[in-house]
Amino acid sequence: MNVMFVLASAVAVLATVMVVTRTNVIHALLYFIVSLMAVALIFYLLGAPFVAALEIIIYAGAIMVLFVFAVMMLNPKVDQDRRGSEWARPAAWAGPAVLTFILGVELLFAVYWYGSGPAGVTEVSARQVGMSLYGPYLLGAEMVSMILLAGLVTAYHLGRQPRMINREGGSD
Repeated sequence: MNVMFVLASAVAVLATVMVVTRTNVIHALLYFIVSLMAVALIFYLLGAPFVAALEIIIYAGAIMVLFVFAVMMLNPKVDQDRRGSEWARPAAWAGPAVLTFILGVELLFAVYWYGSGPAGVTEVSARQVGMSLYGPYLLGAEMVSMILLAGLVTAYHLGRQPRMINREGGSD
């Protein structure tokens, strides 16, 4: 299990570095999905299949759809034909495909080797996660919620259209 944990961690770190260093936003999003999948596999290996499933459903699913829509809305001036041919190059998909293949083989090995259950020592239920999250770590959870709220307010202020002021001095 230690080898699988180290391999999944290495894939997560490498994919995250590729997210930060890519100049093309779509390529960065592909590596970000691979990074989230690697973190989900790490949770699964540590005995938290519920958290791994939430990682896939919430982050790799819903949040990534939001990011893709944001990229589509914020980048409308790029020529569609040039953008499509640039994204379809095999070199653009090779890195994420190789890292995803490594994670897939590792997941299949973990399920085959350790059975259908997680490879960790004990299984953590959703109730245990909730009790520990809102028990001794309540302050940390609240701080994370405040940071997310600050990000939401910041995104709203950055994305809103300025109001036009008419000649009488009032706003429309």
